[in-house]
Amino acid sequence: MRKFLRYIIIILAVGAITFIGNVNAALLPTTKVAVDTNSVMSRSEVKDEALRISAANNRNSQRSFFSSFRNFFPFRVNNSENDKLLSNVKIFPNPISEQINLSFSLGKQSSVSIKVMDALGNEVMTLLNQELEAGNQSHAFETNNKLTNGFYFIRVSAGAETVVKRISVL
Repeated sequence: MRKFLRYIIIILAVGAITFIGNVNAALLPTTKVAVDTNSVMSRSEVKDEALRISAANNRNSQRSFFSSFRNFFPFRVNNSENDKLLSNVKIFPNPISEQINLSFSLGKQSSVSIKVMDALGNEVMTLLNQELEAGNQSHAFETNNKLTNGFYFIRVSAGAETVVKRISVL
C-alpha cells in the first residue's frame, strides 16, 4: 500500500510540474515578424528566415526543469555580491604575533567598526571606528602586547552587516 501511495504522489508531482511548465511556455511572448512587401525573397531566403525565427522561438521556449518553480516560492534567493555592503574580509597572518593586517571591500561609503572580542564575546579592544569610502580597504593594527596568547574574534561591522573572523594570538 505504501509503494502504491508513493507512486501516486510521484505521478501527481510530475503532472503538476509538467502543467506548470506548459503554462509558463504558453505565456512566453511570441516573435512578431514584420512583412516587407517591397522586396521579393527567393525560396532559400524564405527557408533561412523561417529557420532563424524557429531557432529564436526554440531558445525562448527551452527552460530548465526548475525554472518553472521561479514564481512558486514566496522568497527570493539573491547571491549577488554587488548587493553586499561588506565583502572579502581577510585577516593575515593568522596566527598573529604583533600586528593584525585586515583587508575587506566596501560596497558604498559607510561607518565601519572593527573590534577584537574574546571567546566569551567580551570586547577586548577597538581597532577602528570611523566612516570609510567605498572600495577595497587595507589596514594594519599594532596589538602592542595587549592580547595574551589564545583565540579571539575580529568583528567587522559596516551598516547592518557584520562579519566575524577567528584569529589566534601567539
